[in-house]
Amino acid sequence: MSKKTQIVIVGGGAGGLELVRKLGRKFRRKHFDIILVEPQQTHIWKPLLHEVAAGSLDANLDEVGYRAHAHRWGYRFFQGRLQNIDRATREIILAPILDEDGAELIGGQRIRYDYLVLALGSVTNSYRTPGAEQHCLFLDDRAQADRFRLRLLNQCLRVSRQMSVDPASDAHVRVAIVGGGATGIELAAELYNAAAALRHYGLEVFDESRLEISLIEAGPRILPALPEKLADAAREELETLGVRVLTDARVAEVNATGVVTANGETIIADLRVWAAGVKGADFLKDLSGLETDRDNRLVVLATLQTTRDDRIFALGDCCACPQPGKERPVPPRAQAAHQMADTAFANLCAAIDGRPLKAFTYQDFGSLVSLSRYSTVGSLMGGLIGGKLAIEGRLARFVYVSLYQMHLLAIHGWLRGLALIAVGHVNAVIRPRLKLH
Repeated sequence: MSKKTQIVIVGGGAGGLELVRKLGRKFRRKHFDIILVEPQQTHIWKPLLHEVAAGSLDANLDEVGYRAHAHRWGYRFFQGRLQNIDRATREIILAPILDEDGAELIGGQRIRYDYLVLALGSVTNSYRTPGAEQHCLFLDDRAQADRFRLRLLNQCLRVSRQMSVDPASDAHVRVAIVGGGATGIELAAELYNAAAALRHYGLEVFDESRLEISLIEAGPRILPALPEKLADAAREELETLGVRVLTDARVAEVNATGVVTANGETIIADLRVWAAGVKGADFLKDLSGLETDRDNRLVVLATLQTTRDDRIFALGDCCACPQPGKERPVPPRAQAAHQMADTAFANLCAAIDGRPLKAFTYQDFGSLVSLSRYSTVGSLMGGLIGGKLAIEGRLARFVYVSLYQMHLLAIHGWLRGLALIAVGHVNAVIRPRLKLH
């Protein structure tokens, strides 16, 4: 009996999870074995991590368990972390799985592939800034978001206690956010939303006036992906909340007490968050001789095949995909990963059938940034009408929420996806506004 054709997807983020669902649904009763490899046991949509960090979103209610999802959609799930690829034998090599005490649970293993898709996402790029890795928090995954939330709550409790002992105390929770892109902006606004709710959960003397947030951007303005008018509107909203917005402020150093800018100013901060730029994980630059760019992203052809192995595909933030007529590759955004999943699915089916593969074409549908319950700004349909339609307020908020709902439909299908959207509306009413544990 011949071996099954084995398709292995490494990475269960938005693109990888959508792709593996499509493959599992198509090939579950055929002579194929679809495998997802991912170090975590559950999936949370990465654009929601700032809400997890602020405590506004309970990830336990919104996460997707890979094992249950695999059973439903006809693929197999392996928990593991990619260590290397043996291209000669067409096998991926997984690192041993360790428990919380460092003891080995499962030894290193090898998994055969006929086709391999790398959907490994990205990590925050600290640009080798002195002290950033040691003294900053990052929001690359749920564990990091949970860590930030717990440290934030501890600091709020500390300040609340000082205020109870001494009502005249000038104690504040000071947060420095490096990066004026969508993540930094959304986190800053969400923190004020969370702080305003804390007095309803046992911190009666604490409110948002005790929160001091500094947003530090190296460029001339925040939100460079948006039209200047919308970026200015977002800045005005942030400053109304109380955020101190610094532009043209390159970070020279981060230490245990704050952030030092290139012009010599020291911004004292109890919590320091780095949200400026992304790159591929460092191990990708030495991964089985595959070509990478300066940001450790795997260089791919227009078909999403890696340049040095046509049986290995890459999609999402971990790949550098060319754009015809443009110097820069496809930007690392959720909508790009979603579109790449569709193309990768079509090309894998074509490769299996011996048909020509199609080139990936990125459609820019615009950008949206949510300032929590305060405002939402963005531009829509930039790739469709040749310009950008600026939107704000309720319409922008509606479209922003719809993006997550579209993600749910993509990974769960219409029936289950619509049911989860309905459940989400109910939970928004009945569950606590903040996750405090």
